[in-house]
Amino acid sequence: MFSPQIYGYDRAITIFSPEGELYQVRYAGEAVKRGWATVGIKCVDGVVLAAEKRKVSSLIDLDSIEKVYMVDDHVGIAASGLLSDARVLIEYARQEAQTHKLLYDESIDIELLTKRISDLKQMHTQYGGVRPFGAALIVGGVDKHGPRLFQTDPGGIYFGFHAVAMGAESGRITEFLEKEYKYDLSLNDCIKLAIRALNLVLEAPEPDRLEIGVVDVKTRQFRKLSSDEISKYLQEVRGGSGGGSQQPSQS
Repeated sequence: MFSPQIYGYDRAITIFSPEGELYQVRYAGEAVKRGWATVGIKCVDGVVLAAEKRKVSSLIDLDSIEKVYMVDDHVGIAASGLLSDARVLIEYARQEAQTHKLLYDESIDIELLTKRISDLKQMHTQYGGVRPFGAALIVGGVDKHGPRLFQTDPGGIYFGFHAVAMGAESGRITEFLEKEYKYDLSLNDCIKLAIRALNLVLEAPEPDRLEIGVVDVKTRQFRKLSSDEISKYLQEVRGGSGGGSQQPSQS
């Protein structure tokens, strides 16, 4: 029998495996892969964050499930993985955004906010007594640089994207986005593209199974689409209407 100490790297967050991996970070990534499908899309006039919501029990009120969060007026976050971990990160992001506004009298840049979230995640990979966050986040919004979209993983790595998917069937959704995505799409078209992407995995594509947040470059205001708005977009997608210049109504 091998001594349990031999497998310390499989239990301790601070010990590298012989292959140079932190296994607990990898396991946290598996929690993200098991999460509900989530997408983010950046276009010329805004950003779209969208997520599926599953009714795991007939007794669950889907309105109580939140996957897309407002962080500040100009930025939102979509999460996949352990939503309890995601909530902690969302609250941290909100505090960072508000602190920045109080100190500098301006809204925080999207990449700077993503970096600060990623720094917190990274700290949870190198100290004893903690574990990695089992959640990945898509951070999207509009700042002085224009529309911005980033993803940060459980290990604290982040990248900028034009379009990104995470959670269940993320590989399949990514392949779809690689074929269908164009940067010159309107915000209206990006909403439809996000719905089409999530329709690949949705058991029942209905308004209460989707959560969508948008930030328009004109207003720089994050807001969530209402159930009625999502229903209209679903009807257009079902009818094969992939284009159009209509913008989401403000409410």
